[in-house]
Amino acid sequence: MTEATLGPGVFFDRDGTLIKERVYLSDPEDAVLIPTVPRALADLGAAGFKLVIVTNQSGIARGLYAESDYHAVAKRVDELLVQAGTSVDETVYCPHHPDFGGPCDCRKPLTGMYRQAAEVLEIDLARSFYVGDKVSDVLPALELGGKGILVRTGYGCEEESGVPDGVTVVDHVGDAARLIMRLAEEVPKATE
Repeated sequence: MTEATLGPGVFFDRDGTLIKERVYLSDPEDAVLIPTVPRALADLGAAGFKLVIVTNQSGIARGLYAESDYHAVAKRVDELLVQAGTSVDETVYCPHHPDFGGPCDCRKPLTGMYRQAAEVLEIDLARSFYVGDKVSDVLPALELGGKGILVRTGYGCEEESGVPDGVTVVDHVGDAARLIMRLAEEVPKATE
């Protein structure tokens, strides 16, 4: 795959960004979409963006819930999105935590999950957007060359003061989608 044939993606954190924040979420019934999410994802998907959920799930490494619990919640999030008329192209997660089992290359803000999804979905990471409610969700944009967008939902209001230069702060995913659509029009397309 040449760089010219890669398309842009939007990488979303899950908890506090797409769904309401729940500390160490392990019960699918507690997954609730943030109201602006369905329309935002539908608009971005229709515009040709590949949509990816990237989520740290250290509760697995900490022994707070099983990997099967994570998968049950992920399935519920997918169901909620489909019921709302939209979906994502891929979901990747990191079950690790450096204090419980040692380091890995996938835990945000590291870029392993992004690179994995980009390879599968043929995404140009430098033309992509990185959306989340924590600074660790948007830092990969600085390394990978894309645009970081912090949302004020979840932990966003608490994290807002720590965003690095170049990261934009908006109220929610709906605002992020509008910004992404506007910025995407300004970015030159890759040529063959």
